Amino acid sequence: MTSPIPFYRGTILLALLAAPAALASDPQAPPAAVKAVTDTYQGVSVSDPYRWLEDPTDPAVQKWSDSQNQRTRGYLDALPSRAAIKDELSKLIFATSPSYYGLQRAGPSLFAMYNQPPKQQPMLAVMDLSADPGSARVVVDPNAMNAKGTTAIDWFAPSPDGKLVAASLSEGGSEDGTLHVFEVPSGKEVETPIPHVQYPTAGGSLAWRADSKGFWYTRFPGSERPEADRHFYQQVFFHRLHDPPDRDAYSFGRELPDPRVSEILLNADFDPTGVVAMVQKGDGGQYVVYALDAGGHWVQVARYEDRIIAAGFGPDHALYLVSRRDAPHSRILRLAPGDLKLADAKVVVPESDGTIEPVSELDVLPFTLTADRLYVKELVGGPSRVNVFALEGKPLGELPLPDVAAVSEVVPAAGDAVVYSVETFLRPRYYAHYDAATGKSRETKLVQTSPISFDDAEVVREFATSKDGTQVPLNIVRQRGLKLDGRNPVLLYGYGGYGISLIPKFLGAERRVWLDGGGVYAIANLRGGGEYGENWHRQGALTDKQNVFDDFFAAAQYMVKRGYTTPARLAIMGASNGGLLMGAEFTQHPGNFRAVVSNVGIYDMLRVELDPNGAFNVTEFGSVKDPEQFRALHGYSPYHHAASAAYPAILFMTGANDGRVNPMQSRKMAAVVQAATTSARPILLRTSSDSGHGHGSALSVRIDQYADYLSFLFDQLGMRYKAP
Repeated sequence: MTSPIPFYRGTILLALLAAPAALASDPQAPPAAVKAVTDTYQGVSVSDPYRWLEDPTDPAVQKWSDSQNQRTRGYLDALPSRAAIKDELSKLIFATSPSYYGLQRAGPSLFAMYNQPPKQQPMLAVMDLSADPGSARVVVDPNAMNAKGTTAIDWFAPSPDGKLVAASLSEGGSEDGTLHVFEVPSGKEVETPIPHVQYPTAGGSLAWRADSKGFWYTRFPGSERPEADRHFYQQVFFHRLHDPPDRDAYSFGRELPDPRVSEILLNADFDPTGVVAMVQKGDGGQYVVYALDAGGHWVQVARYEDRIIAAGFGPDHALYLVSRRDAPHSRILRLAPGDLKLADAKVVVPESDGTIEPVSELDVLPFTLTADRLYVKELVGGPSRVNVFALEGKPLGELPLPDVAAVSEVVPAAGDAVVYSVETFLRPRYYAHYDAATGKSRETKLVQTSPISFDDAEVVREFATSKDGTQVPLNIVRQRGLKLDGRNPVLLYGYGGYGISLIPKFLGAERRVWLDGGGVYAIANLRGGGEYGENWHRQGALTDKQNVFDDFFAAAQYMVKRGYTTPARLAIMGASNGGLLMGAEFTQHPGNFRAVVSNVGIYDMLRVELDPNGAFNVTEFGSVKDPEQFRALHGYSPYHHAASAAYPAILFMTGANDGRVNPMQSRKMAAVVQAATTSARPILLRTSSDSGHGHGSALSVRIDQYADYLSFLFDQLGMRYKAP
């Protein structure tokens, strides 16, 4: 275990801020009054100078935020590169072909999210099983519902017969979803909308009954609980088609071991007669598992200590489970049809050198089942591998893949065939069809084309050595023939949390613009992620979170020592948990970076658990209520370590509708760094009124964000942009 930074380190700044002075050290920044509040945690007194900035309804907070936005816009809009960068981004994105993702099979059809720039929002489309986009048509179009482009599809679930589709829709990036049901042939809405089915705290999900006449769905409390609990206590209800929603019957949730912070993921993906509920305790990767038995009763299959992380019924009506018990890379168990006793489960896929991908909100199962085949998605340090087995566990090879590729989706087609997505850093997503009988794969017509070419670029995978000797992978994207003379602008990206892995994704317009400016782009696979299994994740969580920051700093040092760049030409970037990473890096090592982009970040680690989604994050970060966890949290909390220093230029970005990370985190951090910096470099705060955490943002909003941070980095690193 890496020892946390001494928890008293931030007291120097807090003493300086005890006086009521309001002038910022960043001379152009709108001043923020110091109104210190003192809290006591575990016997330690901690001062909070900007507590007042937490209240978004306070007119003084609104005025200060507006002034920050005006200052930021004045800076960004005056940059000579911004207009050209935005024009190039728009040109490249608008010229990209339509794309499909999130495929689901139902009846004789494939359903998919469909993105067609320059339309503001992705749509929901349906096509035949050949995965031919020529057969596709749109069923749900949010762009037709709202001309501003602020209505988004959170998730969708087609009925087993493929005749209906349910979709959660939300506004302004809020992810506060209302459920709608549409006829597939006509696109007509056929049910009364059901509110409160989705929120960022616990997400939302739905599983249809096998006869397509009703469904189980997640719902958050309405008037039955106090306002403070409206984003907690997620439960499952059953809706019979054509019944009014107020007649929907409670099904499941009140009996859960941690009902307040339970996240329920329903699935009946490969056997509509078998419904499973994966219930996570907050966001820390601990699950209990329930399944509906033949009598329609929810039966508990697994407890937290059983370490089951995914489960689903197959077409053979057997229950397949992914287990981490005594297997940090995971293995797959099977329960015979009708048997829901975990003690009876047999191992069908043993643990391997790869790690079976963990569950996510949009990908409930890391395996795919057909009549006679089991397809298992694994990660090998970041890139994907998909192993094929017979249902009893006999190995049958792997799906063909290019080097350093990612597979996000494996979807049943006809028979034992599957359609699967393939994506690399340098090629957009395409779908391949795998014929189980021949073992051969072919590309389908479901492919994204782009005017963006990376023929002049290459991706190399190198390793940095962290503080404790751990080898940290770096995926470095550079132009061919790059000279390692220390003069290259470098943008280093990281995340490191929740077991989320940074897998190969097409680099797209943003990275093309970066490379055209002479930049190098690097992605660090840090501990806290899931690239090497659950042990890799746990080594970067709770009281070991400092390992993540040490890994990232080692990656930054590697880029300098290897000759890619110098601190004067090194920029770093992260979002959400990656924003916390940015805050830790520039407070612990302020002189080692020239510029920082920190998006929707967490910075005050002592108060984050007071927010609804923060309560769900306790299993990942820890709680101030635990003495050891408090010492770790206080030891790295960026807000409490912003002492007087020559900070790099920083662009904080947040969304006013963010339900995952409270925007007050960015307000408070911007204020404290503006007061502390001695470098005369700008500390900017950008708040978007029509976005949240990033999910569901309109295309125009996203392009503006891209243009802002890229032009900021070009300016700070002395880069010039000239469109190709």
